[in-house]
Amino acid sequence: MLGNFLIGLREGLEAALVVGILVAYVVKINRRDVLPRLWLGITAAVLLSLGVGAALTYGSRGLTFEAQEAFGGFMSIFAVGLVTWMIFWMAKAARTIKGELESNIDKALTASAMGLVVVGFISVGREGIETALFIWAAVQSSGSTTAPLIGAALGLAVAVFLGYLVYRGAVKLNLSTFFKWTGAALIVVAAGVLAYGVHDLQEAGILPGLHNLAFDVSEQVPPSSWYGTVLKAVFNFSPATTVLEAIVWVAYIVPTMTLFWMRVNGKKKPPAASVVVTETQTSTTAVTGDVNAR
Repeated sequence: MLGNFLIGLREGLEAALVVGILVAYVVKINRRDVLPRLWLGITAAVLLSLGVGAALTYGSRGLTFEAQEAFGGFMSIFAVGLVTWMIFWMAKAARTIKGELESNIDKALTASAMGLVVVGFISVGREGIETALFIWAAVQSSGSTTAPLIGAALGLAVAVFLGYLVYRGAVKLNLSTFFKWTGAALIVVAAGVLAYGVHDLQEAGILPGLHNLAFDVSEQVPPSSWYGTVLKAVFNFSPATTVLEAIVWVAYIVPTMTLFWMRVNGKKKPPAASVVVTETQTSTTAVTGDVNAR
């Protein structure tokens, strides 16, 4: 549940900040008349993200066991790849994303009436689809209980609330620190999802070594125990882990965490421009830190 809360909080806050930038800029340039079009695009993006989550959840029903495992395995690996790419993309592009979003709005206002709908849809849809895909993969790896879904929903709710407070200027959030530590934690979660995806492919008979275990500590760490449940929820730890799962986990987390840490703790750059413009101001609101690397 905690791992899924982190995913919902991290991914949801990014989407909330994107919405805040878009809405605040339209308000700043005194074009409140186009807000309905912007909100239409944002709403469509949210509905698409929910649709993707529903399609992933119900799309594999009716398939054979092997086909379901193959589907879950490939989608989990794809989700990890997408999230990893977004982590490093945000580390590079976060400092310019505000200007890019505002530039897109300026272009849309001089184009067709539906231009702003498209801007809202694409800007939020990218974050939404990524969130839906990774939450689905994490929930699948966490088990069939409702706790992972509750954790993800709570994370999204907190993210929306924080995004609103930042937009209104009621809170100053050190985004650099926030994204640094949640990004590192998310890499750990992603490593567990990746290992689970490999296990699914072993169950489907696509990858070998299903019964070749690296270790089995089921007696020492029973899956039904409270500490076994915590390890499963946070790190996706499996007491019986195959050799291939262990190799993939290490091969992913060591270089990814190292490169991420080098990126976020590298040579410091000048402070980035402000992140969000509030509705009641005509200048940009200072937000501590920057929307830095995840």
